[in-house]
Amino acid sequence: MSAVVRDLAMSTNKGGGGGKKKEVKKETKLGMAYKKDDNFGEWYSEVVVNSEMIEYYDISGCYILRPWAMEIWELLKEFFDAEIKKLKLKPYYFPLFVTENVLQKEKDHIEGFAPEVAWVTKSGKSDLEAPIAIRPTSETVMYPYFSKWIRSHRDLPLKCNQWCNVVRWEFSNPTPFIRSREFLWQEGHTVFATKEEADEEVLQILELYRRIYEEFLAVPVSKGRKSEMEKFAGGLYTTSVEAFIPNTGRGIQGATSHCLGQNFAKMFDITFENEKGERSMVWQNSWAYTTRSIGVMVMTHGDDKGLVLPPKVAPIQVIVIPVPFKDADTTGIKGACESAVYTLNQAGIRADLDARENYSPGWKYSQWEMKGVPLRIEIGPKDLANKQVRIVRRDNGTKVDIPSTDLVEQVRVLLDGFQANLLETAKAKRDACIVIISTWDEFIAALNDKKLILAPWCDEEEVEKDVKARTKGELGAAKTLCTPFDQPDLPSGTVCFASGKPAQKWSFWGRSY
Repeated sequence: MSAVVRDLAMSTNKGGGGGKKKEVKKETKLGMAYKKDDNFGEWYSEVVVNSEMIEYYDISGCYILRPWAMEIWELLKEFFDAEIKKLKLKPYYFPLFVTENVLQKEKDHIEGFAPEVAWVTKSGKSDLEAPIAIRPTSETVMYPYFSKWIRSHRDLPLKCNQWCNVVRWEFSNPTPFIRSREFLWQEGHTVFATKEEADEEVLQILELYRRIYEEFLAVPVSKGRKSEMEKFAGGLYTTSVEAFIPNTGRGIQGATSHCLGQNFAKMFDITFENEKGERSMVWQNSWAYTTRSIGVMVMTHGDDKGLVLPPKVAPIQVIVIPVPFKDADTTGIKGACESAVYTLNQAGIRADLDARENYSPGWKYSQWEMKGVPLRIEIGPKDLANKQVRIVRRDNGTKVDIPSTDLVEQVRVLLDGFQANLLETAKAKRDACIVIISTWDEFIAALNDKKLILAPWCDEEEVEKDVKARTKGELGAAKTLCTPFDQPDLPSGTVCFASGKPAQKWSFWGRSY
C-alpha cells in the first residue's frame, strides 16, 4: 500500500523577535498505488486504509473500525432500528459465551458452524472445567430462555433484536469488512404461534435489507431464496439479498432472513398453550445484516481516487474548503465558509469546514476525494465578491457555481441526484454482467468471463454438489447464489443446464465471496 509522502518544512523567522513562523506541511498529493481494474484486491485494501475506515490489527482477520466506518454503521443502524421498532421488536443483549452442551444441542446447526467456533479453554493459567464457546450466532444462546419465557399464546409473538459482535474464526483470505474473524451485526430472533406469521415477517425484514442496500448504500441487490445446500444450518428456509461485484465477477450475500420453522423449538422445547388449551410448538425466525454491507458499498462505488460515498450514509455530505489566494480577504473568505457550514447544518445537511492552514487547498481536495465525501464547496475571492460558491461532485467531477442564497436548495438537489446516479450506474454495471444460459458449455464460458449467471435448474442438491465439484479451482467453485423471487418465464420442456433433467426454476449461479 502506498503511504502519503510528507515533507515537514520548518522555517525560522529571521526577523525581529526571533519567533518561529507557522509550521507548514508540504505534502505530496494523495494518491492510490493500485487501480481498481488492474489489481482489485490491493486497490480495496488501500482504499479502506487510506480513507481512514479501518486500521489493520496485530491478529489476522481482526480490524480496528475507525470513525469514518463506524459513523456509516450508525447511520444504517438509526434507519433499521427505527423500522424494526415499528414492527414491535424489543432490544435485548445476551451474553457472548455459550456452553458446549447447549451449543451442540441442535446437530445440523452446530455442524454448519463448527469450524468457525472459537473456544475459551483457560482462565489465567488454569484450565476451565469445560470449554466455553464464543458465539458465532445466538440461536443456542437465546432459545433456552425463550423456552422459559413462553408459556401461553398470550406470550406470543416474542420479538427480540440485539446489536452486538460475533466471532467466526476459521477461514482463509481475510478481507476487511467482507471476511473478518470478529464483526458487528444486528440479529433479530422472533417467535410466533403460526407459520403464516413467520413467513410474513421473513419477507418484511428482507425488504428492509433491500432498502438498506438500494436506498442507502446505492447497491443493487436481488431478493431470493437460498438452495437447500446454502440455507442456514438447522433452518427451514433462507431468503437473502444478493449483490454482485463486476470487477471480480463474484456474488456476495448482503443479508439473510431465515424461517427456522419448528426445528429449534423441538430441540429447546419452546411450546405454548393455545387458545384451546392445547400445547403447540412455536414457529421461529432469525435474521441479520453485518458490517460486511460497508465493504460491499466500497467495492461497488469506489474508484481510482478512493471511496465514493452515497450521500445518505456519508458522515460528511459536504466539505467546505476556503481557497485564499495571495492578498485575498482571508477573514471574509473564512466567514463565508463558516456561514455556509452553519446554513447547511441548520437545514439538516451534514457539512463541515476544513480550515486547516498547514495544508494547501489542492491537498485537501485529494484527501476528501479519498474519503469519498459527495460534495465539495470551494470559496475563494471571486466567489466572495460574486456572493456565490463553487460545488464539485465526487462521483463525476462536475463543477457548478451557485448563488449563496440558493445554497440549501441546490445542495439538496445535487445530493439527491448523486444518490440516484450511484444506484443507476451500479445497476447498469451489474445488469451488464447478467448472462442467461441454457447449456453447460455456456455456463462454463460465462463463469470464466466473470458473469452473474441466470440458469434453468432442476433444484436437486446432488446436481448442485456436482456443479461445485466440476468447477472447483484456484478461483473457487461455482454455486447457487439464490433463486430470485422475480422469475422469468420457464417454457415447458426447459431442461436443467447441468443435469439435463426438467428444470424447476431459474437460479443465479456464480463464484462468491
